[in-house]
Amino acid sequence: MWTVGQACAALGCCALLLLFFIMVLQLLKQRHPKGFPPGPTGLPLVGNILALASEPHVYMKKQSKIHGQIFSLDLGGISAVVLNGYDVVKECLVHQSDVFADRPSLPLFEKMTKMGGLLNAKYGRCWTEHRRLATSSFRTFGYGQKSFDDKISEECMFFLDAIDTYKGKPFDPKHLITNAVSNVSNLILFGERFRYDDTDFQHMIEIFSENVELATSAWVFLYNSFPMIGILPFGKHKQLFRNADEVYNFLLSIIKRFSENRTPHFPRHYIDVYLDEMEQNKSDPGASFSTENLIFSVGELIIAGTETTTNVLRWAVLFMALYPNIQGQVQKEIDLVVEPNRQPSLEEKSRMPYLEAVLHEILRFCNVVPLGIFHATSKETVVRGYSIPKDTTVITNLYSVHYDEKYWHDPDIFYPERFLNSSGQFVKKEAFIPFSLGRRHCLGEQLARMEMFLFFSALLQRFHLHFPHGAVPNLKPKLGMTLQPYPYPICAERRQSGQSRAHC
Repeated sequence: MWTVGQACAALGCCALLLLFFIMVLQLLKQRHPKGFPPGPTGLPLVGNILALASEPHVYMKKQSKIHGQIFSLDLGGISAVVLNGYDVVKECLVHQSDVFADRPSLPLFEKMTKMGGLLNAKYGRCWTEHRRLATSSFRTFGYGQKSFDDKISEECMFFLDAIDTYKGKPFDPKHLITNAVSNVSNLILFGERFRYDDTDFQHMIEIFSENVELATSAWVFLYNSFPMIGILPFGKHKQLFRNADEVYNFLLSIIKRFSENRTPHFPRHYIDVYLDEMEQNKSDPGASFSTENLIFSVGELIIAGTETTTNVLRWAVLFMALYPNIQGQVQKEIDLVVEPNRQPSLEEKSRMPYLEAVLHEILRFCNVVPLGIFHATSKETVVRGYSIPKDTTVITNLYSVHYDEKYWHDPDIFYPERFLNSSGQFVKKEAFIPFSLGRRHCLGEQLARMEMFLFFSALLQRFHLHFPHGAVPNLKPKLGMTLQPYPYPICAERRQSGQSRAHC
């Protein structure tokens, strides 16, 4: 019989041996294969994770000055390759699009979506089937309809009328912008919009937004490297998982609600189309359509369609109040093109080059999705002489693309005129890729561009935007998978029809 002391000593020895074994495994994982891109030296076990705690996109751009446009990071035993600058991003995502179209099998993605659904699906049949279905649905129920422009304009009216209720007094625009933008996606997914006072839907959107922030926390990086910390009763990753469970249950309930009274093969929205596919493929054991993947894909489409466009418009409102002269110039252009008492339409977009330039500069300057969604290599490849093995995590630093000095003069300056030629006409820029490139580029790009133009032009047509007296906004972005502005108060005063106002 062992004494209590002997038993404790034995357990201590076992714990030390286990810790030693884990450390050896982790150090072996941190060894790079021959020909792998170099990168900054990391700490034992955690690698470069701690360096990513604050502004990881900026850190990566600085490291590219030292190690080159393609370099490696050690994410706690997960070897990642970072692509910086337009040239190497294009080289990989366009010229080797199939190779860089996979997603990394990280513990977070495996737990949240089991590598299914749409955005995080592995590059294979599941992704192909869900991408095709989503693209077709966006076209059929969205921008492919002539009447869809009118539906967005109708949502603009709800949005503007809600702002009117504040009667020029300060308010935080985040709530109303989020509601309005999400409703455009809701028309495609569910065939209906949600009222701005629908508390259940608002709660779900808030949870989505919180998870976007939590997904890039140090706890999540640690969880991906050491999934065994999932047993701990604390940590931001635990909150993320609780949120995901709550959203899953909510989405299941609204999918059931919006599939009621469904007539097979006569779809009214994305959910009906998906259920038709499930029925048609039920005898195919390899088909990826399932209730679980329907929930994952609906959730991903909601968050992708809401979070990015919402934050672009929030930055747009902030910058118009910050630069009243630019705001006035946009309003002057709107007043010259659009008849009084009528909302701007997409047909008038080409006649508003300055407004287009302002929106593009906001997208470039603010970099709402600075690192995109992580990619992975589907097979071994070579880039600029470096050997990159299959299943390597790849980070595309889109921030570095939009601040690439080779393509942008004085990139740290907010300057909409960079998108205009000498005649004042809008010009496209090659190194402008806020929706990414290649196989995994944003499938909602066309819809997002429609929304941004219609909401932004309608807002500035009706209101003059300014900060409350004495208010100084925080221009540093709030970090997460997206870069969003910190909450700020804004005053929206009715403009006199046809007159631009430049004073605060």
